[in-house]
Amino acid sequence: MMNLAIDTVDPSKGRKPSSVIPLTNYLKMNAMNQTIEASVSLPLLELKNVCKSYGAGNTKTSVLHNINLRIKEGEFIAIVGFSGSGKTTLISTIAGLIQADSGDVLKQNKVINAPGPDRGVVFQNYSLMPWLTVYENVALAVNEIFKDWPAAQRKAHTEKYVRMVNLGSAMDKKPAELSGGMRQRVNVARALAANPDILLLDEPLSALDALTRGMLQDEILQIWEQEKKTVILITNDVDEAIYMADRVIPLNPGPNATLGPDFIVNIDRPRNRTELNHNEVFKKCRADITQYLMDIGMEKALSDGQTQTKLPNVRPNTSNDWSLDRSALKPVKEDAGRPNYRYLEFSQIAKTYPTPDGNSTTKVVDGFDLRVKKGEFISIIGHSGCGKSTVLSMAAGLNSISEGAIFLDNREVYSAGPDRGVVFQAPSLFPWLTAFANVMLGVDKVYPHATKAEREDIVEYYLTRVGLGDSLQKKAADMSNGMRQRVGIARAFALSPKLLLLDEPFGMLDSLTRWELQEVLMEVWERTHVTALIVTHDVDEAILLADRVIMMTNGPHAKIGKIENIDLPRPRSRKALLGHPDYYKYRESILRFLSDCEHSH
Repeated sequence: MMNLAIDTVDPSKGRKPSSVIPLTNYLKMNAMNQTIEASVSLPLLELKNVCKSYGAGNTKTSVLHNINLRIKEGEFIAIVGFSGSGKTTLISTIAGLIQADSGDVLKQNKVINAPGPDRGVVFQNYSLMPWLTVYENVALAVNEIFKDWPAAQRKAHTEKYVRMVNLGSAMDKKPAELSGGMRQRVNVARALAANPDILLLDEPLSALDALTRGMLQDEILQIWEQEKKTVILITNDVDEAIYMADRVIPLNPGPNATLGPDFIVNIDRPRNRTELNHNEVFKKCRADITQYLMDIGMEKALSDGQTQTKLPNVRPNTSNDWSLDRSALKPVKEDAGRPNYRYLEFSQIAKTYPTPDGNSTTKVVDGFDLRVKKGEFISIIGHSGCGKSTVLSMAAGLNSISEGAIFLDNREVYSAGPDRGVVFQAPSLFPWLTAFANVMLGVDKVYPHATKAEREDIVEYYLTRVGLGDSLQKKAADMSNGMRQRVGIARAFALSPKLLLLDEPFGMLDSLTRWELQEVLMEVWERTHVTALIVTHDVDEAILLADRVIMMTNGPHAKIGKIENIDLPRPRSRKALLGHPDYYKYRESILRFLSDCEHSH
């Protein structure tokens, strides 16, 4: 059984932190704390031994097991959950949309067994009526719940909440005319307009870019302060949880998912994102939660243990030495003696697009100039619309270059090729093929000189490394988004490209899956030292992976605004990163740049 040295005690109580605590004792401590709280006040919401399963007989799967939770009126709770851990099942049970198999969900000591306007729910996906305006979508709820109100009162109430989420100027627009962030604002306004006691937020911001996500976080907090609502937020972002909540509670991976310990966020409000980098309570809370999540993830990975296929000693035909005598093949340094400081070169590149009316053009990227060493790992970060993905797609040969040129290994990039492996946020797999067959398509092209058995070992090795060893023959159509992304990453690695290009490859994944795949990426990079570029909006990901972080200014006419050299030892781990004295210095530098760009937008 794993032991953890984590302080789960509220620092304000003046008690000494625990030393080494067995993982199983967390739940006992949690139950003890809840027993003490029970004698103080009746909670607004309480879950008692809630269990929920799906299926029957041999196909029955237990999702939630003995969930116990007490929430006070006006409290802001964040539950950090992983893919498949039962986050949405938990929220839906509290909302009354599904019924628990056993146990009770109580609001003010009364059993919840149906949906009600006292619980407003905002899901990750926007459930708006596309033919109705912003005002009309919100008014639907108001007119249904407050039928007895005069029409003028209902109108004023609807407009109040539309304006509260800063959509007053878009009141007459339809969802198709709105950005993703604006559509999610409509969902929040509609939930709030029902005047609920409890606001249930099921990863409402996870699909949004960092700037929009930050703005909505602040709006939700402002509404929480004004309206005195009780809020339960499901999120996969530890920083978001700490920034917004009074308590952060992990939902341990299923099946039989249980709640982990309470982590008290004893930081004064209002909280400032940049200043948190200097807050020792924030740093400790962040490190403790991250360590707990990594440990339970490791425990799950060990329980799901898979055998490891050995990688054959064969090189792809995109390597300069791929055709050497196989019997004499030894590891060599490609292009020995040639200067490698400009292995990849972006020479004053620009990209111009015509405006929607066709009468003029807009220069999205203007004068992007960068030289990359062979084997270097580069992160590119910036706000949405700054041209990060445009730069990456030009390097991949998937987008034409309007001005300037890109060179890879002394050759100008004109079109796509197998010497560049690309991983997008949404992987482009053939849905009717298995994971194995999807990866084999590329492997057959770049390893025609290898034996069939060697090619199969290459495919199996990389699919196993990304955690799909037991899903080799599963069709892409039957996979979750996270599993499909793993296939896309395995496919890119398996090509052993000269240049690996990653366009926010982990952006749609939960924290645990994202951390696992970052570990895989670092491990493979340490073995191959492939030259790599990753586009990301995640500051921690950028620092963890990169030798240099390239910060881009806002578009149009976006270019490199600042370069941060990341002088941290390799091989890296997330745990070592959080404990390094320079980590928060790098983090603050990048966050300050992004903040300055945000204010100049």
